[in-house]
Amino acid sequence: MSLIVVAAQAEGPVLFSPEGLSFWGGVDPATGMVIDAHHPLHGQSLAGKVVLMPTSRGSCTGSGVLLELILNGHAPAALAFREAEDILTLGAMIAGRMFARPLPVLHLGAADYDALAAAPFARITAAQVEAGGRLIPLARLDPATLDLSPADRAMLDGAEGEAAALAMDVIATMALAQGAERLTDITRAHIDGCIYASPANLTFAEAMADMGAAVRVPTTMNAISVDYAGWRRQGVPEAFGAPAARLADAYVRMGARPTYTCAPYTLDGPPTAGEPIAWAESNAVVYANAVLGARTVKHPDFLDLCIALTGRAPLSGVYLDAERAARRVIAVTLPARHDDALWPMLGWLAGRLSPDRIPLIEGLEATAPSADDLKAFCAAFATTSAAPMLHIAGITPEAARPAAPEADRVSVTGADLAAVWHGFNAGDDAIDLVAFGSPHFSHAECRALAEALAGRTRHPDTAAIVTLGCHALAAVRADGTLAVLEGAGVTVVPDLCWCSISEPVFPPKTRTVMTNSGKYAHYGPGLSGRAVRFGSLADCVAAALTGRAPATPPDWLT
Repeated sequence: MSLIVVAAQAEGPVLFSPEGLSFWGGVDPATGMVIDAHHPLHGQSLAGKVVLMPTSRGSCTGSGVLLELILNGHAPAALAFREAEDILTLGAMIAGRMFARPLPVLHLGAADYDALAAAPFARITAAQVEAGGRLIPLARLDPATLDLSPADRAMLDGAEGEAAALAMDVIATMALAQGAERLTDITRAHIDGCIYASPANLTFAEAMADMGAAVRVPTTMNAISVDYAGWRRQGVPEAFGAPAARLADAYVRMGARPTYTCAPYTLDGPPTAGEPIAWAESNAVVYANAVLGARTVKHPDFLDLCIALTGRAPLSGVYLDAERAARRVIAVTLPARHDDALWPMLGWLAGRLSPDRIPLIEGLEATAPSADDLKAFCAAFATTSAAPMLHIAGITPEAARPAAPEADRVSVTGADLAAVWHGFNAGDDAIDLVAFGSPHFSHAECRALAEALAGRTRHPDTAAIVTLGCHALAAVRADGTLAVLEGAGVTVVPDLCWCSISEPVFPPKTRTVMTNSGKYAHYGPGLSGRAVRFGSLADCVAAALTGRAPATPPDWLT
């Protein structure tokens, strides 16, 4: 059965993508052009098109990017998906609910999806799609299938105020789209929508705050787009810095803690195994589910706040035992030796091989990855897969869970990893900037970087920047690590991260960036407009000291 999840009329040429796309880091929010250098639609415009893709992927902030495109007139005419999809669906839903600008979103059965993909042009109404001489009937969501509690219904009817009513309305509609039969309590939330991805994020947050919205559960905040206390001193233009800070302020007004980190699992008191939470930020969701054993769907921006305001989430997806099973097994033939670059490269590749399902990765049982290795793995995986979690045999806590009966197998060899290295290293070997902290560097990573520098100073023509949360900054300041890093010429910046950094904090004269992050190696070319090189922590330190990246892959890949 094919559904219209967000009802509206539209028409336009059909643009088919064989793989998902993250709108954040993958689409220019001002123009609708695809900027993801690794995507088959790179360089094409989505504006005015009926866009088909299996599902979205990557960042939860995609909902905010879509909302901005809708409000500025550069959005697709409609979106159609074959698999479950929440992030862009939610952005279209908010556009209709709050701004009376709905954009049609279709969830199509396989045959209807294939038919629409083959058509040159489509017309969409609330009841059907006309494409290629074929009529595709569309069913509507049925509110009777959702069993709301008396407290849920009271909130929906306005008993807790306008903001809570809107939030419950959005949650209930998303629950219907996900096929949930009821809602569930959550213990804590993490807000991703505080990144100033576009003016639309600020418009939404301030409107909710002005309605009197207040969170009901402990709520942390993701990295923001500026160093909150230092952006004016750093020369960030008022036109960007002021709204970015106002966006953070709006969420603090609503009761969120100003933690400003994209690695909330490194804060004191992380979630525990089995704990139902509501996190946005793609890397954090994967880490929480896979490494901590907590339970959270990959909630889109805006829905994260709605859940924090109500303490309720749709009981669907990986909140349920049955949905946490692997549906693909990735068998890795591990090179005889490796360094820390293995983890982000393998995570990125695992996501490419499992773009729409939870994988079980075998072959790493003899390794002993650190928490930071797993952080790098999960973050890179989340850039290329829509799945909210993964399992690593012998390492992650639920890896012994039986795979789904339909699970298939794929293999990874050293040659596959070498291909990833080459894909990540298209830039020149003259390095102008070394980027650490995507996701935010932990206290342990800062200490490892200080030790690797061994009292040496960066090359005068090569900047080195670490981004981290304010909690990690306090720790490195207290134990002297900050002084060591700054003495080596490393700039340490809190609150923002590489996915939201802007000039002049990002050095304007940079031509080539080097990073040890698979996440930033993927997003960096599109977000910064610069070439990117990738390597291990040791490779990045060498580049910071010499101004040059290694010309060849590491020995363990050859």
